[in-house]
Amino acid sequence: MDDDALLAEQRAYYRAAAPEYDRPYAEYEALQQLLAVVDDLPIAGDVLELACGTGQWTPGLAARARSVTAVDAATEVLTLARARTTSSTVQFIEADLFQWQPPRRYDTVFFAFWLSHVPPTRLPDFWNTVSAALAPGGKAIFIDDGPAAAAYEEVLTNQPTPAALRRLDDGSQYRIVKVFHDAQTLTDDLTALGWTVQIQTKAGNFIGIAEPPTTAG
Repeated sequence: MDDDALLAEQRAYYRAAAPEYDRPYAEYEALQQLLAVVDDLPIAGDVLELACGTGQWTPGLAARARSVTAVDAATEVLTLARARTTSSTVQFIEADLFQWQPPRRYDTVFFAFWLSHVPPTRLPDFWNTVSAALAPGGKAIFIDDGPAAAAYEEVLTNQPTPAALRRLDDGSQYRIVKVFHDAQTLTDDLTALGWTVQIQTKAGNFIGIAEPPTTAG
């Protein structure tokens, strides 16, 4: 399966999974604690939230930001996000993040549990997009699973792109991209792309703050 087909199946999964999407946030205290971490992060100014899902993180961002532009590819999760977030400073956009280009620059680009769904071959382009979306002095802030999360996934072996199988309550199953980034390796990879990055681990997850390469002249 090539990346395009796998990403199409991943989008289909998140559209179908919208009614079940929020369940882990209700069931796992560690996720509730992670949501509270936003209060301690350097969220500022105009914020671009990538892959906002059902808007679990959006209200916390809006409380810290001048404005939030929240983007996701799935109509179904955006419907839930709009219902959760009523702030007039939040704008939702439906778009495929592998095709969409931000029309302006932002002080903060934030994404939670999205980086692990980006195929490794597309990471350089993804980080270039994030860099282009940041205003001078801006920061990218990201949260995701660490390697320990692999124990809770049905990881598919011998795949050209790291992937896992997800099952829904109705018995349907979908393959998704799932890359379990190691904090040190991710730091090294970003540094090689010219970013300045600090990554800390918290309860099996990682929290990263990165500044893009500076352009001479």
